[in-house]
Amino acid sequence: MSCLFGFDVGTKLIGVAVGNRLTASARGLAAVAVRDGEPDWLKLDALRSEWLPETLVVGLPVNDDGSEQPMTRTARRFATRLGERYGLPIVFADERNTSQEAARRFAGARAAGLKKRSDAATIDAEAAAVILEAWLADT
Repeated sequence: MSCLFGFDVGTKLIGVAVGNRLTASARGLAAVAVRDGEPDWLKLDALRSEWLPETLVVGLPVNDDGSEQPMTRTARRFATRLGERYGLPIVFADERNTSQEAARRFAGARAAGLKKRSDAATIDAEAAAVILEAWLADT
């Protein structure tokens, strides 16, 4: 099975999702803390060792017109560091509207009694899943 990781890069948390090409589906795995601009590499290392992804898909935040913004550079920097650390292929996915979709999914899960307000940190992992699913649908 061709396992992939998706990332939703933030300044405080990085959402991580796992997916596969066969089903073109993804699910949130974790929200990894970022401290002083550095992600929790030990947690990322553990996730990588457990799942052995073949490709890393990083959400690229851009403005509605497609132009870059400050977070675009942050995401690109993170992707460069991922590539250097793991030696795996890195691809970018347009992440416009993924946060809204993740929030909608989270609200739906709360309404169905599947999530609690205290699970809100999982919204970052859900955003990573949305990014990864969108990328899988486009490939």
